[in-house]
Amino acid sequence: MDRLASTLAAVALLFSADASGVLRPPAPAPLPVFPTSESPHAQTGAQQAPQTSAPTPSDTSAKPDHSKKAPSGALRPETRLTLVRYVDGELVRVVRSIPAGKKGFHLKAGVPLDEKSLRMALASSGSAINPGDRAQITSLEFKEKQIVLDINGGGKGRTHLRDHIQLEVGGAVPVMTTSAPSGSVNPNGGATLYLDFEKPLPDMTPEELEKYLSGVLDFSKRHSAAVQWVETLPPEIQQAIEEKKPAVGMDREMVLAALGRPDRKVREKGADGAEVEDWIYGTPPEKTIFVSFEGDKVTQVRQYPQ
Repeated sequence: MDRLASTLAAVALLFSADASGVLRPPAPAPLPVFPTSESPHAQTGAQQAPQTSAPTPSDTSAKPDHSKKAPSGALRPETRLTLVRYVDGELVRVVRSIPAGKKGFHLKAGVPLDEKSLRMALASSGSAINPGDRAQITSLEFKEKQIVLDINGGGKGRTHLRDHIQLEVGGAVPVMTTSAPSGSVNPNGGATLYLDFEKPLPDMTPEELEKYLSGVLDFSKRHSAAVQWVETLPPEIQQAIEEKKPAVGMDREMVLAALGRPDRKVREKGADGAEVEDWIYGTPPEKTIFVSFEGDKVTQVRQYPQ
């Protein structure tokens, strides 16, 4: 009886201890709080997949930029050759007076002729070529933002006094006299035009270039004398000139009428010792035409690629 009473007393003590929390397991510790730059996996050694973010528009190092290209519509090398062939050497009619001198006259492409500037240039330098005159375009030069055209050899600069001075020794004292240089060209015979684009030269056709120059030059009457000459030639030669093609049997004047001035000329001796002159139009690997002369006649025409 006494043992039963002591057992019950021990059980009562155990329950009272649990109720007071003595025998309960400790409460779990609060989860640690990590800074935003840290990760709990870094402490436990667990692997985490790398996070990637899409590059922002300003992140130029994320992806190379290949979008930059040459400006569309820029003047192409083959177009330059075409302009030289079809415009250089052309005979035209002058419709407005063109100033003399190296400064020439500046035209703005696609803009009506500046009458005030033209009057000032004529008053300053005089007139080199007058309305109604027939003239020839003798040179085309392409710069970054302008095309320079020489007409009848181009404008001439002012003649320096030293070019006209000669010393004659007639005795002990030299005598200074002046004289014009032999074979001098009329200083008002040629002129220079500057066609300004105010931007890199655009691609254009010969007809578009002629339109830009129409304020001072009339291309519709070009080769008026040459046309009469062409009409006297054999029909096959006339057709070749009209189609801008060289043909065997042509002379130099006929080839010039068909293709204009060549880009290069090469002379060499053939297998028989005869001198052969090649007129070369174009630059490989672009379309290139070789016109071979023996004497004054075309003996062979080759084109690459075919």
